[in-house]
Amino acid sequence: MFFKILLNKLTGYIRINVEGFYIERFINICKQKGIFLWGMKREKASIMHANISIKDFRNIKEISKQTNCRIHIERKKGVPFFLDKYKKRKIFAIGLIVVLIIIIGASKFVWNIEIIGNEKITKQEMQEELKEQGLEVGTLKKDINKNEIINTIRLKRNDISWIGINIRGTNVIVKIVETEEKPQVVNNDEYCNIISSKDAIIEKVEATKGTAVVKEGDLVKKGNILIGGWMEGKYTGVRYVHGSGKITAKVWYSEKEKVFLSEEKKEQTGNEEKRYQIKFNNFQINLYKTLSKFENYDTIYTDKKIKIFSDFYLPVSITECNNFETIQKTEKHTEEEAKNIAQKKAEDKLNEQITNSEDIKNKTVNVVTTNEYVEVEVIYEVLENIGTEEKIVF
Repeated sequence: MFFKILLNKLTGYIRINVEGFYIERFINICKQKGIFLWGMKREKASIMHANISIKDFRNIKEISKQTNCRIHIERKKGVPFFLDKYKKRKIFAIGLIVVLIIIIGASKFVWNIEIIGNEKITKQEMQEELKEQGLEVGTLKKDINKNEIINTIRLKRNDISWIGINIRGTNVIVKIVETEEKPQVVNNDEYCNIISSKDAIIEKVEATKGTAVVKEGDLVKKGNILIGGWMEGKYTGVRYVHGSGKITAKVWYSEKEKVFLSEEKKEQTGNEEKRYQIKFNNFQINLYKTLSKFENYDTIYTDKKIKIFSDFYLPVSITECNNFETIQKTEKHTEEEAKNIAQKKAEDKLNEQITNSEDIKNKTVNVVTTNEYVEVEVIYEVLENIGTEEKIVF
């Protein structure tokens, strides 16, 4: 019996729970059929625990039906189950080692570039600039020469007054300070002319200091001198001054807009769906057979980079694709409707350029109509002060 139990431990056995009112009959039938049970322990008259080999366990189902007993597996023991358990742990351990190797390898590269402080300069523009200097996603961190990149960009670009580069984990933080465009200011003790800031026709000249060189009705170009920064006396001769005064002139602004009498327009139906993509650096995997179930659609993409810690990004990102179904519609206009739409668009653009509507003295509307479209040109005649200071350089 000892060798039989040892053999079953080597080949594997199962600890079972037998529950029923005919347990004695169950044991007797097992003996008759040569099914070996050992380690039997009665808990109650209707409950018994016992060990059984894997081979015999497959044959007790019919006996349990004959004796109206229920069989439950308590646990599995023996070498096969131990090896199976060890095998799973081994696979897990190997998987963990592989993941650690990938993370260690990934830690040597840059997988995210964060740009801070840019307002006028776009993120894309700055990324292209950094790429030219050898800094982009996928760059080996040991190949990054921060001082060289900083010095090159500062010498190359006048719109960046300061730049700093900080490497944290697999994340590179680029901080920039943009150069402020300060308007040219001429101090009161400096000599200057008053020049025209745009093309115009002079309406009124008020020179408070200096010499007016234009008069009412004169046509001037941008940059022409309006009030000279000098004064001439009979006995003192020419002396230079800080020219000042107000020059009121007629300036014209114009905008053209075209509206077709028959237009194809794209409209959203209200139906939408979400789909996802996985990106490994520049390699993209679609998780669906088709990009969308819609025939026509607009898509908004949202990328979310995967990171382990706050500054430890991986070369993996999840892209959420929001698809919005669209349909094409034909929109028809009468000539009058097209004219009104075009005129409103043109006037809206002009109003954005003019700060005070009271300065608008005249409005001209020119309309061109064809079989296909209506084109409207709106011209505003505006009165404004066109004088600006320019320092006299000797």
